[in-house]
Amino acid sequence: MAQETLLLVDDEQEILDLLEIYLKNEGYNLLRAANGVEALDVLRRVEVDLIILDIMMPRMDGIQACMRIREEKNMPIIMLSAKSQDMDKIMGLSTGADDYMTKPFNPLELVARVKSQLRRYKRLNVAVPRLEEEIEIDELIINTATHEVHVEGREVRLTPREFAILELLARNRGIVFSIEKIYESVWNEAFYESDNTVMVHIRKIREKLETTPRQPKYIKTVWGVGYKIEK
Repeated sequence: MAQETLLLVDDEQEILDLLEIYLKNEGYNLLRAANGVEALDVLRRVEVDLIILDIMMPRMDGIQACMRIREEKNMPIIMLSAKSQDMDKIMGLSTGADDYMTKPFNPLELVARVKSQLRRYKRLNVAVPRLEEEIEIDELIINTATHEVHVEGREVRLTPREFAILELLARNRGIVFSIEKIYESVWNEAFYESDNTVMVHIRKIREKLETTPRQPKYIKTVWGVGYKIEK
């Protein structure tokens, strides 16, 4: 049975109760918060492995909370929202969330996504042999053991998914990866053609790495094919 600690953040008691029923059955330790302010307070006191974060909440909403959390933490964040428009999803992913589900949702699907996120987070945080810890590409240094990224001497904070995409491309320099291949490699799920999740993550990585994101030095677009980091 799982022993990871999850933080559930939602101002709807019924949602928290529903999540607790299904997640407790999987053996997770659960913490609750009713808004972003309470969530940040919990994170100051307790180590958390994953956060399920609602967007629409009083005092501090999920978007603001996610941005604050990403200043210091890199655990997976799954956002929940009653909004299903693409721009709402893009906003959630752009602020650092790793996944996004629209209410009402299937609790069993949410549990599956929690497990998937935790598996990837653990795998990415397992130390690798010393010789493979650092990848250097010009002024870009990627430490795959500590998940630290530096470019031109400054530290760049990436979410787990952003880091996974960057590492995938950096370890396979010169190889063009399609959006579908990136999604299936990083998310471990089947790709749906209308999904723009990868494009959102690539844009965020460029904004963090590049001096001029529209003229990227590192992650290049191969039009009609996908993305690559050149040799």
